[in-house]
Amino acid sequence: MSKPLPTLLRTHFSALRMLLVMTVILGIAYPLLVTGISQAAFGQKANGSIVKTADGKEIGSSLLGQNYNLPKQNPDDENEQARPDPKWFQPRPSANQYDGKVSGASNQGPDSEDLTKAIEERRQAVAAFDGVDPASVPVDAVTASGSSLDPHISAAYAEEQVARVAKERNLPADTVTKLVEKYTESRSLGFLGQQGVNVVLLNTALAEEK
Repeated sequence: MSKPLPTLLRTHFSALRMLLVMTVILGIAYPLLVTGISQAAFGQKANGSIVKTADGKEIGSSLLGQNYNLPKQNPDDENEQARPDPKWFQPRPSANQYDGKVSGASNQGPDSEDLTKAIEERRQAVAAFDGVDPASVPVDAVTASGSSLDPHISAAYAEEQVARVAKERNLPADTVTKLVEKYTESRSLGFLGQQGVNVVLLNTALAEEK
């Protein structure tokens, strides 16, 4: 008759069995189940909300904004200022130039003289770029979002840019306006925030407009 294992060994074997069981359940089965459900029910979102062109080329994510600038005149000059491309709807300013690896605002408060100066400079630049009165420039056209990666602008800022984009692309203003309306999203839960326009989705649709 074999002797029972010492209590210490039985405890260790029990712990090892539990470790193996929980590893299979929580380390393999559960992740596979959650991944399968997310892919089946929310495949687009689970994979990063990737935006593709009509020919299937991936150009970004609908969750992350990006710049729409003209090519540098001197590619080797790191200090050359970026110039917005008038053919595209422009996003709001970004404290990190829409670098997806860095999220966060400038942390400058309303009493910051640097922020006040930057806002006024942006207001004048946006007004000249869009050909409007500086007093009519929306707030989001001169201030960054909390993450500095937000792809949305206000409906007012999108509407302000319609005339300029239509002129640069030789498109009827009504055609561009309809695109803006199509990509205008309602308030969150119907009452939070304000209507917004996803610039990445809007510009992707604009590129396919003939």
